[in-house]
Amino acid sequence: MTIVHKDGNIHKNADGLSRWPLPNNIYNPAYVPEEDSPQIPIEGISFTDLNTTLFEETGIFTNIISDRDPKFTSALWTNIHQLFGTKLSFSTAYHPQTDCLAEKVDPNLGRYELELAYKTSIHSSTNQTPAILEKVWNPKLPQDPLRKELVEINPRASSFKLMLDKARKNAIRFMEDSFSYAKDKWDKSHATTDFKVGDLVLVSTTNFNKIKGCKKLKDSFAGPFVIKALKGENSIEVELSEELSNKHPTFPVILIKPYKSSDAEKFPLRNQVPQVIPPIESSGIKNITKVFKERKLRSNKVREYLVRYSDPTFEDEWLSEKDIPEATKLLRRFRHTRNNNITK
Repeated sequence: MTIVHKDGNIHKNADGLSRWPLPNNIYNPAYVPEEDSPQIPIEGISFTDLNTTLFEETGIFTNIISDRDPKFTSALWTNIHQLFGTKLSFSTAYHPQTDCLAEKVDPNLGRYELELAYKTSIHSSTNQTPAILEKVWNPKLPQDPLRKELVEINPRASSFKLMLDKARKNAIRFMEDSFSYAKDKWDKSHATTDFKVGDLVLVSTTNFNKIKGCKKLKDSFAGPFVIKALKGENSIEVELSEELSNKHPTFPVILIKPYKSSDAEKFPLRNQVPQVIPPIESSGIKNITKVFKERKLRSNKVREYLVRYSDPTFEDEWLSEKDIPEATKLLRRFRHTRNNNITK
């Protein structure tokens, strides 16, 4: 609960959990009760306790803004509101600054806590924390300065330390279980293949853009190619043919699969038919057959149309109206077809 004067200055934050810097160099002092002071729940507090602990410093409240908490709707608080003329108001669903930026700071604080937890955790690949590799030192965590052996220790402090130790052990155990589950799930769908130098393999053509022939009819895999060298456990180097000599010869194993040749002993009647790619003769003339798509550029001032050529060797491309021969006829046909599809 944050207490605010009529002039807007913050007087006291009764939350007692933290101290947050506020705009205009206004500091929000936290209310920390003494060790011997009785801890009375707010729904069971008496008027005498309110007068001695709160009203003597702040005065009578003129308005209370609550996050729909049922504590202020009890019989005690209802009578106090009627007696002193205090108005009970409820905050809206979206109130990031109702209690002086505390609710806005708390969600943002989680990002920094996650970053601190990541940088101070030992990575399985390097056996070091990212903070050690980046800055050569680990940030000082809250549990580091806690002394384990003291002659005199407060029972509350001891129980608080035990709670932190148990929470840290549980967090470490849950993280290890999560890593183990993720590893098992990855291993089930990514089986390791034993490739050797000299084996014949097929290479996926997913990332091959410039291949002879029609792009839509290209094979999913090219090859076979001979493995030239092994680049660790996840990549290999192959000897590419002249057609693919401009490609990088190293590929990840997810784009490689073993080549299985036909066994002549098991299948003696099977004929080895060489693969023949029929040549596609190009006329060299770009004759547009139809327009089938439209888009707008430069703040809807320029229109381009996707056209298709009669020669299959030419890919579809975007052209402006002035670059399309017989644009009036083709665009009229395109708009007529589009309007018919909309009405249907």
